Amino acid sequence: MSDKNIINQQIELAKKNNQNAFSYLMNCFWDDVYNYLLKHTGNEIDSEDITIESFAKAFNKISTYESKYEFKTWLITISKNLHIDKIRKNKNKIDINKFNEKISVHENSPNPEDKLINEQQLISLKSKINKLKPHYKEVVELKFFNELSYKEISLKLNQPISTIKVKVIRAKKILNQLI
Repeated sequence: MSDKNIINQQIELAKKNNQNAFSYLMNCFWDDVYNYLLKHTGNEIDSEDITIESFAKAFNKISTYESKYEFKTWLITISKNLHIDKIRKNKNKIDINKFNEKISVHENSPNPEDKLINEQQLISLKSKINKLKPHYKEVVELKFFNELSYKEISLKLNQPISTIKVKVIRAKKILNQLI
């Protein structure tokens, strides 16, 4: 069976929500998407973040994929659009910050009200994380609270990096639905 046939078979399995197919596709195309983004962002962290977002979005929308297009091209188009969105979002943040600096003086520390709001939001988020299945909860805590890299999590849990990335994508998707 040719590589293209295997890829098409895995896409069809992914459309049926087969986790192994998602992992297979991510392993096959991770470097292509990541390297494309690295070339355009010049930043490894941004490239990795957008690559993860790209696969998450692609897997959420895989039912819309049409086989008349190359899967790699479809993925890179998604990543390109996410990168453009991020640039626009960051540009707007910078413009708003410059405007705020002109009209007011920023305080370095949050006021008591802001601290209370942040604490309440953190408590709410932790309660939603506690609703995740244990294997999702574990990777979320390691990634976002312990701030471990995917490689560090992979070594700690003795699982392939691709599995860790898929778990983080899935956990983020479930958390978004809970929130």
